[in-house]
Amino acid sequence: MMLDFTHSPSAGDADGEPLSLASDTEILDAYSHAVTSVADAVGPAVLRVEIRNGKGKPGGIGSGVVIAPDGLVLTNSHVVDGASEVRLQDAEGRIMDARVLGRDPDTDLALLRAGSVRDLPHAALGDSKTLRRGQLVVAIGNPLGFESTVTAGVISALGRTLRSHSGRTIEDVIQTDAALNPGNSGGPLVSSRGEVIGINTAVIRGAQGICFAVASNTAQFVLSELIQHGRVRRGYIGVAGQTAAVPRRHALNAGIGHMSGAMVSSLEPNGPAAQAGLMSLDIIVRVDGQSVTGVDDLIRLLNHERIGRDVEIEVLRRGSSRVFAVRPLERPVQKAA
Repeated sequence: MMLDFTHSPSAGDADGEPLSLASDTEILDAYSHAVTSVADAVGPAVLRVEIRNGKGKPGGIGSGVVIAPDGLVLTNSHVVDGASEVRLQDAEGRIMDARVLGRDPDTDLALLRAGSVRDLPHAALGDSKTLRRGQLVVAIGNPLGFESTVTAGVISALGRTLRSHSGRTIEDVIQTDAALNPGNSGGPLVSSRGEVIGINTAVIRGAQGICFAVASNTAQFVLSELIQHGRVRRGYIGVAGQTAAVPRRHALNAGIGHMSGAMVSSLEPNGPAAQAGLMSLDIIVRVDGQSVTGVDDLIRLLNHERIGRDVEIEVLRRGSSRVFAVRPLERPVQKAA
């Protein structure tokens, strides 16, 4: 069968060009421009990360992204696990030594400091709370050792949970179909605005196009903790959750000014939250009077300052507001396997 693109008054523009072909070309041009602009803007901030293990032998290879001109680099915790030496290489081939400032296996994030090099090209962390399913994203990294590789796709889902290398559950994970391979770990997932909205962390073996990144808001929290304390102390209440919408009528009835919260998807039977009376499908909307609009807010608010003391957690349960006193424990550090 042949396709007929013969011009007709209803099928073309004033110049006789079929609208469908012109529109397709314009869409492809806009898509290409968005991807190339992101690659040009953020690509120079993406580094190859090489490690040597305790015996001085070459270890794994991953990716990292410079987030400050003085050489702060975000990557995956599992990339630098067991490293005695860390070496970075930028897109121009410049090599620099680095040291590990801190690791958080529970979110598979690590913070590095490049050696004596300063004024490095860097990328900004964006607000992952503003993301939407279907949004264009670009992954940049060094898959299988091929430097500065760019792939593009869309956000497939938000608020996923993922098992980290420490065995713990990472909350608020971004699912994308942008292709990732070994070596992409630690590289940035970037929005069309050129902001880092995730740190690529995993791909499901045997699955087609199911890849994950730790959301930038979680990365921002971990970053600040590692800079201040060298590790992340966090409160533990024994829940797994995901960001969920709050129906408008429920928000109005409860006097809540935001339309999303952290929904409890499961509880540990003897955890602090379960003992206090929280249930699955409760939507956490406030902690000590502070708004919780998603899982990232809950993670941020359950910090070391709330460990060992009663915390007021307000939830919506079947549309009604209820308040529980929960005493978070300190989440014990578990080394990566």
